[in-house]
Amino acid sequence: MQPRRNIGGAGLTLLSYAVEVCVENGAKTMALALPEKFNVALIQMSCGSEPADNLAKAIDRIADAARQGAHVVCLPELFQTQYFCQREDAVLFDLAEPIPGEASRTLGEAARKNKVVLIASLFEKRAPGLYHNTAAVFESDGSLRGLYRKMHIPDDPLYYEKFYFTPGDLGFRAFDTSAGKLGTLVCWDQWYPEGARLTALQGASILFYPTAIGWHPDEKAEFGAAQHDAWRTIQRAHAIANGVYVAVVNRVGLETGNIRGNSAPGKGLEFWGGSFFCDPFGRVLAEGSYDKEEILVGEVDLKHLEDTRRNWPFLRDRRIDSYAPITSRMLDGK
Repeated sequence: MQPRRNIGGAGLTLLSYAVEVCVENGAKTMALALPEKFNVALIQMSCGSEPADNLAKAIDRIADAARQGAHVVCLPELFQTQYFCQREDAVLFDLAEPIPGEASRTLGEAARKNKVVLIASLFEKRAPGLYHNTAAVFESDGSLRGLYRKMHIPDDPLYYEKFYFTPGDLGFRAFDTSAGKLGTLVCWDQWYPEGARLTALQGASILFYPTAIGWHPDEKAEFGAAQHDAWRTIQRAHAIANGVYVAVVNRVGLETGNIRGNSAPGKGLEFWGGSFFCDPFGRVLAEGSYDKEEILVGEVDLKHLEDTRRNWPFLRDRRIDSYAPITSRMLDGK
């Protein structure tokens, strides 16, 4: 069967909120009618050596995004610093903060001031010696809606995250917000279709992926184009397979992991930007450059989401009775 290509537009309309009174078992409850369309903004930014300066830049960008009509704003992974995981250094655990903490309070205030739902990736200190790579979701009133702790933790050359981060223990999550139900995962999670599926099955209309990914300078000429294409393809596939919007937010620029003058040895990483926003058909509606800071704004249209799922009914045709072996490491009898 060939799917019909009835793709909706990408306007910037938000339907008004309405308060309804629901009566159930004789009790009245207040229900908020959610918008059928809302705008998301992806903040592609470079990060310097001073964490306070990066946080201040992010706060400014959130305000810029709100002025451009955003209702949900997402920042890149670990945006408060250069990507410090390029080496293993116990001193850098001092960068972590509890949640709630000073940074999360500042970000919550930015969400409240600009009346946006905000997704911010933070280095969370949960307890002495226990740290997570965590996405915090703030409501438009500034309150902390919830946390997602990165589940898949890489350990590759210049991406030594297993030294710093404990794998997440909250599971894959979708959050009810004033803009609708949203899901967020973090960077390395983007290579795993299972995480995208489990988040989408909870009702998320859009999956966010705050990210820090780039090229090794010595590998870029040979592998760079293929690496970027694979990264873009896997996330477009999440959108198509699950019938959801996907928003990917990367940092940009050459970094040596410089934290207040403390850099990692070597040539560093060239973060390739390329943030993008795609619809449930996998069509890229907005895409950033490889080398510039910018704000991408796109529209989530729930009618378009439903139309796409009606014509590509992948969720209907799943054989959920046949997937139990997926929880095995390998199906090799060992």
